[in-house]
Amino acid sequence: MAKHVFLTGPPGIGKTTLIQKTLEALKSVVVPIDGFYTEEVREGGRRIGFDVVTLSERRGVLSRTGPSVARHEYRVGQYVVDVASFEQLVLPLLRQADLDSSGVKKVCVIDEIGKMELFSQSFIQAVRQILSGSGTVILGTIPVPKGKPLGLVEEIRNRKEVKVFSCYFHKYGIHEAILMIF
Repeated sequence: MAKHVFLTGPPGIGKTTLIQKTLEALKSVVVPIDGFYTEEVREGGRRIGFDVVTLSERRGVLSRTGPSVARHEYRVGQYVVDVASFEQLVLPLLRQADLDSSGVKKVCVIDEIGKMELFSQSFIQAVRQILSGSGTVILGTIPVPKGKPLGLVEEIRNRKEVKVFSCYFHKYGIHEAILMIF
């Protein structure tokens, strides 16, 4: 049986919305939940980057558009990725989620595991630790396969304890199927 749940699909199809709907239902059964999601940052109607937002409403920069500022920076298209800001916000949260002293099932939201996030080797290690642990369930998102395979993403797709739901044209029934795993 699957322990971890990931959604995949093209950008804008509603993966984050589906996760938020699932979280509301899980809160009603008093399951401890923590994690983060990524959110577009717009200025004057134009997307200028992405922020990481924790479920406790803390916010940090993931990426911004802009000119090159360093020789060895991390970039995805027009975006410069701020690995240090991402790690400062997300790593303590993931490490805390992995602590399993109470024996109570916990949920850790990781929305998303994509190119920008994967510049952080510490993030990759923390996700692998949670995937291999016993007390925390990941509810996350991964991109659709496109171009060069992303190592951790393919590893997640191929793990026997992971159920991947594809969100393409409709999401009907996926919400209920996810909740049955919990």
